[in-house]
Formats: sequence, C-alpha cells, structure tokens
Amino acid sequence: MATFRKRGPYQWQAQVRKKGQPLQSKTFETRAEAEQWARAIEVEMDKGVFVSRAEAESTTLKELLERYLAEVTPLKKGAASETNRARALIRLPLARRYVAGIRGVDIARFRDERLRKVTPSTVKRDLVLLGHVFEVARKEWGIHAHNPVRDIRLPADNRPRDRRLQTGEEPRLLEACKEARNPWLLPIVQLALETAMRQGELIRLRWEHIDLNRRTAHLPDTKNGEARTVPLSSTAVQVLRTLPRSLHGPVFPGVTTEAIKRAYIRAVRRAGIENLRFHDLRHEATTRLFEKGLNIMEVATITGHKDLRMLQRYTHLKAEDLARKLG
Repeated sequence: MATFRKRGPYQWQAQVRKKGQPLQSKTFETRAEAEQWARAIEVEMDKGVFVSRAEAESTTLKELLERYLAEVTPLKKGAASETNRARALIRLPLARRYVAGIRGVDIARFRDERLRKVTPSTVKRDLVLLGHVFEVARKEWGIHAHNPVRDIRLPADNRPRDRRLQTGEEPRLLEACKEARNPWLLPIVQLALETAMRQGELIRLRWEHIDLNRRTAHLPDTKNGEARTVPLSSTAVQVLRTLPRSLHGPVFPGVTTEAIKRAYIRAVRRAGIENLRFHDLRHEATTRLFEKGLNIMEVATITGHKDLRMLQRYTHLKAEDLARKLG
C-alpha cells in the first residue's frame, strides 16, 4: 500500500509498504511523480520481480569506481593502465551523480565530449570500463542499477596502425636509448625488435625462464592468458648475455611499465623521430619475421596471436619485394 506525504512546498514523499518486502521511500517534486513511482513499485512487488534500488539511489558513480579500483582492478594484468583510466573517470562531474539516475543519454554526452579530445579507441576503452563497473555492481555487489553503457553506440575502433621504422630511424633510436638515464631502456628496445614481445612481457621476463643454450624465453603469463615459449635470435641472445645475470629473479629488476614508457618517449624525442610508439616495435618485429620467410603459423607461435586474422595487419610487405618473387 502506498502513502503520500507533503514535505514542504515542493516535495512529496511516497512510501510503499507490502508484507515480505522492505519499506520503499522516495521524494519527488510533485505528487503525480510520486504516485507514478509508487504504482511501478507496487506492480513489480505484485509480480515478484521487485528488487530494491535504494543502494543505487544512494551510491555515486565515484563510489562505484573507487570500490572497483580496490577490489577488481588489482586482479587484472593491465592494472596500472586501468588505474589511471579509472582515476580520470572519478574526476568527471558525471562521477558525482547517483548511479540510479545515470541514463544512456548522459553516457552518450560523455562519449561525444571525449571524442572531441581523444581518439575513438581511447573513448571506447573508457566506456568498456564504465560498463564493466556497472555490471560488477549489479551482479556481484547487489547494487541494482541499469547499465546505461548498453544503451549507446560505442565508437568505432581506430584504423590499425602500420607504422614501421624508416631508413635511418633504428640506429638513431638505439643511440638515443643508450643516452637514457634508465639503463634498461636500450636492452628492452633491442629485445622488442628481435622477439616481437609486448612491453609487459619483456618487463616480466625472469632468468629462470630463459635458456640461452637452447635460445628460448618462456612466458608463463601473457596477455591472452596462455603461456608461450619464444625463440631467441642470436642478437637477442647477445643482448641478454650483456646483462647482469642471476639464477633466479627478474631480468629487469625494479622496472615498471610507466618508467619505460616515459624513458622511451624521451628517447624518441631525442632521436627526432615522430609518431613511433613502443607497440610499433612489435609491429616492426612481426613484419620482419614474415620478411625472413616464416609462415603464418610459425609467426603466430612466436608472437602469441590466437586469431590468425590479426596477423594480416602485420604483413605489410613491400610491393617491389613481392614483384621480385613473382619473377
């Protein structure tokens, strides 16, 4: 049964009581709004599908993000980058809103504003994170709020990058890495070009997983969740032999993703190279594997690509080279 009480000139409080259900109460500006809300609650209770929205109506998006950062993010491989992304979202005006009141139109407005400042892929990652926060809150924390990210269109991904090293760029890059204050930058960049490993995989390398005699490096924990063993070129072996070695422990002790990212950006700037990201080194290394004559299955074994179609964007072979093969 619903009751209504006037609380001042512009407030009406509606209360819904039903046996076996918790008391539901909410305040509106008009009696008509209060009655509409109460009828909807009573219908849900009668059908046996009612779930309390009280927590969703008293919890802000900021509080959800902070709990997600504390409980969910630390369990992910990309915890560091997701932490930065979530903290940026926490600073948004939208984060001060109660989650029950956030609608698809609010998320769409956020999307469109972000698209004026950053790439579609960045905006898409923001939205995927927001959507997962809402899903975890609903499924695992008992906060029954609708996921508004489901109501909007996600931006299309950027065109895949195909940046390769141009003539003269590699020696300039390596020379700039030699001058870096971070002593690990040069060997990490060299290994990236020789092994096609991701930055995180390189940073997590451990001596007990490397066999220089067999020329292999085992990666027990990769992005796709499957372990793989990477063959090492003679150059990669030589790079590893120059490093301080122990029987166990990290190959690059004390190194963080953020430290290498910053050192790399500075090195690229010193080298006078434009638009060359660290991940482009993986693209370069993968393309070189094809140029050496390895087939797609062999390359996939080295790089760890599960979907062979993903390797198509790494095979930007020069037309003149293909013409020579045709005779």
